[in-house]
Amino acid sequence: MKAETHGSRASTAGAATETEAGRWNGRLILASASPRRRQLVGLIGWPVDVRPASADETARPGETGRELTRRLARLKALAVAPPEGALVLSADTTVVDGDDLLGKPADRPAAREMLERLRGREHRAVTSIAVRAPDGTLRVDTCESSVPMRAYGDDEIERYLAGGGAFDKAGGYGIQDGRFEPVDMRSFHDCFANVMGLPLCHVVRTLRRLGVEPATDVPAACIAHLGYDCRVYAAILGEAV
Repeated sequence: MKAETHGSRASTAGAATETEAGRWNGRLILASASPRRRQLVGLIGWPVDVRPASADETARPGETGRELTRRLARLKALAVAPPEGALVLSADTTVVDGDDLLGKPADRPAAREMLERLRGREHRAVTSIAVRAPDGTLRVDTCESSVPMRAYGDDEIERYLAGGGAFDKAGGYGIQDGRFEPVDMRSFHDCFANVMGLPLCHVVRTLRRLGVEPATDVPAACIAHLGYDCRVYAAILGEAV
């Protein structure tokens, strides 16, 4: 992962701020209905308005996970009509297993099939985020994480499916699902928040490219909130360890 260095550009919520892409009024619009993204974006420290955006998430022939998620993140950011001066944040996540892209399972059999094929193996979680600035400038960034799965049993899959937690998540699982714990956390070393659906350090990096600095120390807030000892944020943000 190539590190990028960005200087500090302090800005605060609640007051209009001149950015490199227009006058920002301190408001952030989250173009997603995901409760996990809503939870994570709150760690940035600004008031957040949720305005879900929908898009046809069907992959085009030959489209890669990176291409698909970047296209959909752009579409979702552009689908929202924000108040004047607001920033819009959108995201899209898919699971890449070999040559296959796994989105949200349509039903219980599809979720079972996904969980069976992923167990005991490693796949990639790909999330792209898009930030739309007040002047219409659109910045997109992508995070990819290697995710090793436990060799969980059929009985564990059935209990998880019965609880309903599989159906609104790419790949049919959530890394944060404590009762199931599908990911082998002893072997996982990438971005936890990315697998949840919103790689916060990539959001910070994109905001900084637009001249906006979050109101909090986002890596510290993310580590404390998730209880995960993140080792990748410094490389993403170009910070010295």
